Formats: sequence, structure tokens, C-alpha cells
Amino acid sequence: MRWDTAAETAAQIRTGQVQATQVVQAALDRIAQDNPALNAFTDVVADRALSRARAIDGGAKTGPLAGVPFAVKNLFDIAGLPTRAGSAINRTHPPAAADAPLITRMEATGAVLVGGLNMGEYAYDFTGENIHDGPSRNPHDLTHMTGGSSGGSGGAVAAGLVPIALGSDTNGSIRVPSSLCGLFGLKPTFGRLDREGTFPFVSSLDHLGPLARSVTDLVLAYDAMQTGEPLAGTLDGGVAGLRVAVAGGHFQHGAFPEALAALHAVAAALGATREVELPGAARARAAAYIITATEGAALHLDRLRTRPDEFDPAVRDRLIAGALLPAPLAVQAQKFRRLYRAAVLALFETVDVILAPATPCSAPLLRQQTFELAGQTVPVRAHLGIYTQPISFIGLPVVAVPVPQAGMPIGVQVIAAPWREDVALRVARALERDGVCLAQRPKGFA
Repeated sequence: MRWDTAAETAAQIRTGQVQATQVVQAALDRIAQDNPALNAFTDVVADRALSRARAIDGGAKTGPLAGVPFAVKNLFDIAGLPTRAGSAINRTHPPAAADAPLITRMEATGAVLVGGLNMGEYAYDFTGENIHDGPSRNPHDLTHMTGGSSGGSGGAVAAGLVPIALGSDTNGSIRVPSSLCGLFGLKPTFGRLDREGTFPFVSSLDHLGPLARSVTDLVLAYDAMQTGEPLAGTLDGGVAGLRVAVAGGHFQHGAFPEALAALHAVAAALGATREVELPGAARARAAAYIITATEGAALHLDRLRTRPDEFDPAVRDRLIAGALLPAPLAVQAQKFRRLYRAAVLALFETVDVILAPATPCSAPLLRQQTFELAGQTVPVRAHLGIYTQPISFIGLPVVAVPVPQAGMPIGVQVIAAPWREDVALRVARALERDGVCLAQRPKGFA
């Protein structure tokens, strides 16, 4: 049952082959058994989950995710719990009065919330290491990081604790853990999914989305949360006729051999021979950092003034630095953002999909501080998102797809034009169907 997909589980419950209470209890048992090693969950809502499961078994209205356990990054409001957002300060706040709307929408299709997941403090993180709750550990090798800031989301799904988890992505926080944990992850178009009831990081960059071990499960979760036409059952048409290109320049500069090998494998499978360069991608990454630092600092300024000692020092210092940046620099970054968006959208007049590495390397070791990138020693925490930031900077939809290989997992970004999640998911589905991109099962979890 650990490795059943969400779609398989819901089908078994709807046909009476298994009860929702059995599925949910099994998930709770897995969490109790494995979470001490993984450190993916910070909160478990067992009573709530079992009550919901009993209602489903008793005939409550169900849908495509009937009885499927899921969990959320702990910046989502969960009724009755303080919304931690990975911080020490927030856990002293009053409990949330209601669930975030995306939780409500998931449960309206029959899904069952089982808990909240570990994350980097205030989502300002690419590693999945939290100074207050401890680091999320990669189930493929517990000595390696999950990536962040949705580290608990990546670890929980990869280890089979839940088939679906929700995360957030400001600069890469869904795509980085998806890559390092060997999962499918969806960062929708900016504004596609409702952010109400989640603790913000950078309002002009924040996205929400799901992580899963199959494209079908990713789509079921996405359809549960979005308000447009459902995509489930519409993505098996293959990729014939799609114009696919590979991002060059910035998106290959410094990439480790495993990242380039994964990119080339996906490109070959799709017959992508054209290479395009996103004009100004390196500048876009720099501008994204400026906007992240200044907006993040503005959000936390009162806390920085009154409770500085309760922050992760690394997060606190970056926020303080952001507060000291000159205002004209932030204005310049926003102006460049408009120019860069226009230039990238022009590319989509001649291509439908752009491929790029999701991370420059597979998962670094826990607490690893630096790695070599393009001949330079650079900080791990700042550079795991080198290829994700120029994409979320302009809100494009992306599916991170896992490429099986020896050793630790790694992923590739499938990038589409705004509001064309269907195109990116269609490509991901074809890659999965052809065995090019598959979630990797960790050896250490039965």
C-alpha cells in the first residue's frame, strides 16, 4: 500500500476493495515508523484524519481522491494548529481558525489531510534544513538533503509516507526538492492557485503546487485545487507536433555531469535538437534575489526589530541585508522583470516547451556549505536554485520530471507558456509513459 498511487488507492476505496480507514491508518503507521529518521512531518492530525476516513467509509460524498492521504508544507493554515512557516516565532501564534482553501478543495474531492510538513524557515531556503525542527532527510540517502524549502514535502512523498504533498515555490521550492528526491512537481502559472490561508514569503513571486510520484497523481491534485477545466484524462495524446527546445547559456553553465546527462536524455526522448537562450537569464536570477530580499525584509521588519534572536541566523541576516538594499535597486529589478518577461514570451511564439535542468547537481550532503560551480566555490544554499529562479521570476508554469539514474536522483524542468500547464503536463505524461522519467523508489523504505 505504501507505493500505490493516489489514483489506485481512490479506485480501491470507491469499489470497496479497501476501506479509507485502513488506508489512512496505514499512512499514520508509516509516519510513526519512518518520520523519526526522515524528519518530514512536524505535525500529525491523526484524530482528524481518522474521523474523515470514517465519514468516507460511512458513505460521505467522495471524488477522484477518495480516501487518499495527503500532507501540506507547514505554511498552510490547518485549523487548530499554529501556522509555523518553519519558524520559532510563528508557533507561538494562535491556532488557525480554518483550513487554507486549497486544503478544503483537496478534501472536497475525498482526500484526507494527515499533517503538516517540515520546511526551511519562512521559506527562505533551498536545502530543507531547519534550525528549529531539524533538517528534512532525503529517503534515498539519509545523509543527504532533500532540497527546500518544501523539504518535508519532498521527503514524505519520496519515502511513500503519503502519495501527494502540497508545497510552495517562490524561487524553486517545489522544483528543487522534486529534483533532489526524484519526484514529479508542478509549479503552476503565477496566480493560478489560491494563496489565501498560507503564510507569504514574497507576494510577487509565491506559487503553490503539488508534488507526487506520478503525473496522474500530480494532475488529480492540481485539478482538485484549480478552477479551470479538469485536465485528468486529457493528457495522453503524446507530444507529436509540439515544438520542444533546450535552454542553453545560463541553464547549462556550471551544471554537473548528472544534470547535463538528465537534460540530454529528456531532450533526446522528445527529439529536441533546437537550443534557445533565454536573454538575460543570469540578470533575471540577480533581479529575483533583489526582489526576494527586499519584499521578504519588508514582510518581516517588525519581527526583525523585536525578536531577532528567534530567527535562524542565516535567514535573519539575509533579511536584514534585504532591508538595507537601496530602493532604486528594487525598482530597477522590477523594470528588468518586465523586459525579461517580454523577451521570454517572444520565444514561445516559435516553441511550445523549453527544457532546462532543475538543479545543478544531485542532493548535496546535509550541512554541506559549498560546492564547485563553473570552476568557483559557491554556497550550496544560494545556488541550488540557479536554474529555477529565472523561470519563477516571470511566473511560467513548470513540471519538474525525475530522470532515473544510478546514485541520487535529479530532475529536469519542462517549461511552458503562461496558463499552459496542460502542455507541460502532457510532455511529462509522455516521458513517464515511455519510461524516460519515473519516480525513483528509495532502497531503504519497504
